[in-house]
Amino acid sequence: MDFDILKGKFSVNEARQLNPITLAFIGDAAYEIFVRTYIVNKNREMSVHKLHIEAVSFVKAHSQSGFMKKIEGLLNEEEIGIFKRGRNSKSSTVPKNADVQEYRMATGFEALIGFLYLTEQNERLNYLLNIIVNLKENI
Repeated sequence: MDFDILKGKFSVNEARQLNPITLAFIGDAAYEIFVRTYIVNKNREMSVHKLHIEAVSFVKAHSQSGFMKKIEGLLNEEEIGIFKRGRNSKSSTVPKNADVQEYRMATGFEALIGFLYLTEQNERLNYLLNIIVNLKENI
């Protein structure tokens, strides 16, 4: 995703200072757009209902938590710090279909995605998202 109006709006330092729940808010949206685009590209003739079901398999807390556990060892020090801030942040709600530990891991995952997106670290974001796609495809 490349939106010129958003270019250069957040320095790494400014993004670091955002509330981790705010980073997760952005990361959730960026990850959702990536997943939906990836699925539509791969399944151009699939019904919207089936596309939705496939997207949910990528974005539910259980899946995000699992992906995070698999890529955690690939993260640099700054990325681990962003993930941990997101994971350890207090959220006002927990979805009824996820346990608290998975939800917190997923929040950390989304915070990381949000941070990389806002700071325009597109190469790194693409690297991690490609790993996630490969993990999902090989399940």
